[in-house]
Amino acid sequence: MTLTAAGEELFASISEPFQAIGLAVEGLNRFRAEPAGRIRLNVLEEASTLLLAPVLPIFFKRYPAVELEVSVSNRMVDIVGEGFDAGIRWGGTVPDDMIARRLSADVRWVVVGSPKYLEKTGIPKVPEDLLSHQGVRIRLGNGGRYDWELEGKGREIALDVPGPITIDNTQFTLQLVSRGGGLAYLPEPTVIPYVQRGELVRVLDDWAPLGPGLHMYYSGRHQVPTGLRLLIDIIRELQPLGL
Repeated sequence: MTLTAAGEELFASISEPFQAIGLAVEGLNRFRAEPAGRIRLNVLEEASTLLLAPVLPIFFKRYPAVELEVSVSNRMVDIVGEGFDAGIRWGGTVPDDMIARRLSADVRWVVVGSPKYLEKTGIPKVPEDLLSHQGVRIRLGNGGRYDWELEGKGREIALDVPGPITIDNTQFTLQLVSRGGGLAYLPEPTVIPYVQRGELVRVLDDWAPLGPGLHMYYSGRHQVPTGLRLLIDIIRELQPLGL
């Protein structure tokens, strides 16, 4: 469904005044003794569990008048067009026309499997061994399927690891592989609790590459809400994933 020519003209004529009203309200917020307002975020699943969950209890204790709405989705969306104030993505996937603020250190990506699965199939020694294993395949936010990228011993290799299931959800993947459902390729912070409990084992550790950390991004054409600036500051202060 699209706007007619008349609708486009009406939208163009009223959007600027409404944007000006929003900027004026945000300007008033800076004079409040207590920050207030509502923020809408679109974030990756890993950003919700690894960054926001540890930080938000402290954030709301400091700024109880700020409201936050979070949409958790690995699908790439137009944050401006869909009414979000900001998004959180891995550094390499932030749109070029956005302002980005780093929220975490770079993150290792590791291959893991359950002891039960590895006892049955054997432990892969080199990346090419993965082609004879069952992998949980990764669906990207842009709809494509991700090749596992490994790096070590002066080589970089990307493999389309075979497997009967493709997933775009990390927690689902962790539950599946911890029950013997194959191997998975995941950000290291997500697997640490499972490794510590003995439910998962890292393999090919010498081939685990370092990928860009998580970044908050937003449009440079709009004024940054006070609450969003404060949220960025507290994440960078507490550094749940390092910085």
